[in-house]
Amino acid sequence: MPYTVQGVVARGKGEPVSLETVHVPDPGPGEAVVNVQACGVCHTDLHYREGGINDEFPFLLGHEAAGVVEAVGAGVTEVAPGDYVILNWRAVCGRCRACRRGRPWYCFSTHNAVQPMTLEDGTPLSPALGIGAFVEKTLVAAGQCTKVDPAAPATAAGLLGCGVMAGIGAAINTGGVSRGDSVAVIGVGGVGGAAVHGAHLAGATKIIAVDIDDRKLAWAKEFGATHTVNSRESDPVEAIRELTGGVGADVVIEAVGRPETYRQAFYARDLAGTVVLVGVPTPEMTVELPLLDVFGRGGALKSSWYGDCLPGRDFPMLVDLYLQGRLNLDGFVSETIGLGDVEEAFAKMHRGEVLRSVVVL
Repeated sequence: MPYTVQGVVARGKGEPVSLETVHVPDPGPGEAVVNVQACGVCHTDLHYREGGINDEFPFLLGHEAAGVVEAVGAGVTEVAPGDYVILNWRAVCGRCRACRRGRPWYCFSTHNAVQPMTLEDGTPLSPALGIGAFVEKTLVAAGQCTKVDPAAPATAAGLLGCGVMAGIGAAINTGGVSRGDSVAVIGVGGVGGAAVHGAHLAGATKIIAVDIDDRKLAWAKEFGATHTVNSRESDPVEAIRELTGGVGADVVIEAVGRPETYRQAFYARDLAGTVVLVGVPTPEMTVELPLLDVFGRGGALKSSWYGDCLPGRDFPMLVDLYLQGRLNLDGFVSETIGLGDVEEAFAKMHRGEVLRSVVVL
């Protein structure tokens, strides 16, 4: 029988979110229903509410989640009822040109559930990133469920579903940070803080955190930053160069998504160094760089989609590191809240008061 649950819905651009009755269908072929246990409040959810992703309102928000599989549809073999899973928003198809070339983290045909979840009056909901997890139960493609060790609490494990994975992956997978490297991270909120932590895990010896907020810089030190730079008080490019013997960092990760901070990242790297853009820009933003500098400085300019992760490979590994005490997922959890507190959590996030508010169901 279909499920009737409570979920957080954005009905219109810029409107406060509301707690609504949501109808979740039984899973069809290739689908799964998941009992959501916890879901982080991510900037992407706020972008959906503000109309910054698309205008397919109403949205069922939430996507950074963990929970237990309730039911599966026909043909599902990768998960079964009772499995503890992290939800991912890039369930690879295995057949597109990226997958066939052995680069499934770039999959161009990722899976989502086919059936819609709806409001009481039958209005179809658009689930955020194909998940929609600010809800007691959600319907997803079975490939969006990644089994992990249930010893990790959902408040921590769920964060790997988006922001923490994006940051760690930007450092390790996209940036290729390795032992002995120097790394700078511009913007050390949730994703940037995770990039700092990823660089630390990878063995970088100098990790420079850059932000305009001293609170975030203090949090970055807890995740492994060796140096901090408040860019309101000093030029970040000059500061990064000074801290790296005048040459710039081997890898600079831009976790803000703005033209001015991208230029800073470009000029703060060493010759033949790497810039990784993991901050998400808005559609109207452009960046202009002298083409001679692009040529003359060499190296690589990369963007990082979801930390270039493979959920089936990376989520269980990172959960194991957490259980070993080597990955500080708990440090990203600023507070736990209920479904009715999401609007206030957006306000706290906008004010920079939290790394992550986590909804517990």
